Amino acid sequence: MKKKLTLTDILVTIVIALIFSVIYKVWGPLYNILSVFGLHVDQLIYGMWFMAATIAFLIIRKPGVALIAELAAAQGGEFLFGGQWGGISLLLYGFVQGIGCEVVFALFKYKSYHLFIACLAAIGATIGSLFLDVFYGYIDQLALWNLTLLIVARLIGAIVITGVFAFYIVKALEKTGVTKIIRPLSADDYQSLEEEIR
Repeated sequence: MKKKLTLTDILVTIVIALIFSVIYKVWGPLYNILSVFGLHVDQLIYGMWFMAATIAFLIIRKPGVALIAELAAAQGGEFLFGGQWGGISLLLYGFVQGIGCEVVFALFKYKSYHLFIACLAAIGATIGSLFLDVFYGYIDQLALWNLTLLIVARLIGAIVITGVFAFYIVKALEKTGVTKIIRPLSADDYQSLEEEIR
């Protein structure tokens, strides 16, 4: 499979990002409602903000896709759908979250698409988001127990949503045959075809 991004890859990634921009528009109020309960319950659904990256990569399976998806999803909702957050900070969050995923995919040479890799990418995105939270002075004021609770809740939510949920969504799409339209044929596809011909 060629790893160079094509125009089709980029357009499909943008479409995925725009779909997530719509989801984020709905997710923002839900996140705000959960934040009222305290104890960082809202962090259990924070992983949705990273999901565009893993979905896009698991579908297209090429370098740069996760980063493009996160950047486009981060700004798409604000510009097109009037998201509640915006500006340079949102763009930076999209960037570091996308990079967090890209680093994980790169460590496995963009050749592994297993559930474990999706969960590791979720952790990478979480680390990126936490780094910026410290930079913006959001979490460095918290007591150690409170900070630990936030980190653990965000990691759990990210692994479940960005990792497990994203992986099984793509698996479901693969069963419909939609992903074969986007991805080039692999060696396994050719092998299966040869076996059917015999």
